[in-house]
Amino acid sequence: MNHAQSNGLSRRRILGGAAGLAAGAAVSATGLSSGAAFAAPGPPDHARWNQQAAHVTITRDDWGIAHVVGKTDAHAVFGMIYAQAEDDFNRIERNYLVNLGRLAEAEGESAIWQDLRQRLFIDPEVLKALYANSPAWLRKLMDAWADGLNYFLATHPEVRPRVITRFEPWMALSFSEGSIGGDIERVSLTSLRAFYDTNAVAMAEMEPEAPYRPSQASNGIAIAASHTQNGRALLLINPHTSFYFRSELHMTSDEGLNAYGAATWGQFFIYQGFNENVGWMHTSAVVDNVDEFSETIVTGADGNLSYRYGDQLRPVTTKTITLSYRTADGGQAQRSFTTYATHHGPIVRQASGKWIAFALMNKPVEALQQSFLRTKARDYADYLEVAKLKANSSNNTLFADSKGTAAFLLPQFMPVRDNRFNYTQPVDGSDPATDWQGLHSLESMPQVVNPKNGWMFNTNNWPWTAAGADSPNAADFPRYFNTGSENERGRHVIQLMSGRNDFTPQALRDVAFDTYLPAFADLIPQLVAAWDKLAAGDPQKVRLTGPIGLLRGWDYRWSANSTATSLAIFWAAGSRSTDAQRLASLDAAVDRLTSDFGSWQVPWGEINRFQRNDGAITQTFDDAKPSIPVPFTSGTWGSLATYPGARQSGTKRFYASSGNTFVAVVEFGPKLRAWAVREGGNSGNPASPHFADQAERYASGNLRSVYFYPEDLKGHVERRYKPGK
Repeated sequence: MNHAQSNGLSRRRILGGAAGLAAGAAVSATGLSSGAAFAAPGPPDHARWNQQAAHVTITRDDWGIAHVVGKTDAHAVFGMIYAQAEDDFNRIERNYLVNLGRLAEAEGESAIWQDLRQRLFIDPEVLKALYANSPAWLRKLMDAWADGLNYFLATHPEVRPRVITRFEPWMALSFSEGSIGGDIERVSLTSLRAFYDTNAVAMAEMEPEAPYRPSQASNGIAIAASHTQNGRALLLINPHTSFYFRSELHMTSDEGLNAYGAATWGQFFIYQGFNENVGWMHTSAVVDNVDEFSETIVTGADGNLSYRYGDQLRPVTTKTITLSYRTADGGQAQRSFTTYATHHGPIVRQASGKWIAFALMNKPVEALQQSFLRTKARDYADYLEVAKLKANSSNNTLFADSKGTAAFLLPQFMPVRDNRFNYTQPVDGSDPATDWQGLHSLESMPQVVNPKNGWMFNTNNWPWTAAGADSPNAADFPRYFNTGSENERGRHVIQLMSGRNDFTPQALRDVAFDTYLPAFADLIPQLVAAWDKLAAGDPQKVRLTGPIGLLRGWDYRWSANSTATSLAIFWAAGSRSTDAQRLASLDAAVDRLTSDFGSWQVPWGEINRFQRNDGAITQTFDDAKPSIPVPFTSGTWGSLATYPGARQSGTKRFYASSGNTFVAVVEFGPKLRAWAVREGGNSGNPASPHFADQAERYASGNLRSVYFYPEDLKGHVERRYKPGK
């Protein structure tokens, strides 16, 4: 049979235009509108829920943090997800709307491309089958998760779900790893729409999308017992995410569960935290473990599509995906798409006449197992045994335990590839040599365990400085293990950690909130030198004498009272490649500060503010409403405590919606000690006393004691109750 190769042809030409889609236009459909009533459960549901609730106790401490005790792990899951729903059901539901590919049902047709991207990789029918074949112990946890959420809705009729009025156990598999901005976000929505949308007008109006960057940043530091004053390992947990992305809580059971820390809303495991013997901190990794494959598409005489693979032609897999979306009148409509895939993965875009398939980790059962089981690890050996599931694709781990061990690990999902090819660009999918060749063993990956220097860290930088001089050597590993570089926060950590063997919990806290801004120590002298070169009578030199004097005498440390910090950050927002640009940017900074605040000498805390006005996922900031000063800055300048404040719509002051969130310092030993703080407060309800009760501590880095043991809670109990009571 003769085949016509489609070199250089567009997708529309191959598919005959709009006929390639099953249906592109909206059609009316019956669906739940926003605020749909909860479907009343039958008596068997209530009986089962009440039985589970009887084995759960929730204790709220004086910060509103839930300490959940269950008879079994499943009971603890039931209670912890119920407690999460009490604190912020809205965020739970939204996370599952996103991960199930149902966001458009709540937010309208504009979200349909995000839903389509998700559904290319997540198929509800597949998840249901995976659930049915999951290990029995994991099914029990998923059952308890769904029961806890449904029991909450049944006992809180005032809570009106936007879309999901009943949770099914299999849904937990759609969101199983916990990281913010998972691998799927590397798929460009702009390119995806350009490929699958037949509406040429809509495509012409599309704005270009910014290149993918990891969603947020984080800091993790682990210190072995050999380098601490008390002979006990230490761990810094300092994720930088969008604000209020996680809940702080404590879950225990009679089956050995005893985990405390940050849980991503809607998930039933502690994502970043500790138990009595082990602590784990995750940072977004800069390894390359997702890939694009450039596929050569061939159209047969019968119109069927194939792709070249070696000397074969393989059929392109097609699947119809139907998505619902909310209409302007509150109803529901649908769009259907015919989607395409090869053995490499779904087709997500077109480039240079080739279709691009996207490969990533898609192991929801193993990922959910690994996420939960590591919370019960007792030491490093236990943690590694769980890591052999190899279902962590996006997270570095900083680890410490009560035996004194400290370690740094890369994501365990790392495909073995032919190092001849550059996998940071699409590789030729027709060449079998480009295929993934299994997964790396844990032993073959860069890692650090109890190095001579006694400490290790990660700030979303490369792994080659993770333990200073005792770090892995990049030359020993394939290039796809790293696509990053060093960053200012990394350089800062190395300066603070090197040559020390006397760390205490307080010393580690002080590292986390060290005020030095190393980037400005490099940049400001260049500005001062440019000013020094100006002739004595130059008007610009005269005009900038005061500002230069302030910056020349600055110690490059942030504080709420520092006027130099304000001036430096406003200056650094401008161009600074040449001396003329550096000076012009200082002029602009002086003018902007004077215009917005009445003077160029404004304390940083007057500009950089923390504000939480309501429970909305996207905050609207307002200079006229109460706020508090935040002394630290964006991590761009090397600040480890990170707050990337900026002007918001209608404001002159700076506010941030991401940065430092949950911060904890943990000391492991015969008895665990821990201190923590989080942004704002643990409740999403503005009427709660715990909506913003930690804001002052957050801004000052004043960590509070963690109530980990039952005796710690004495005198600090706000309420103790059973779910539903």
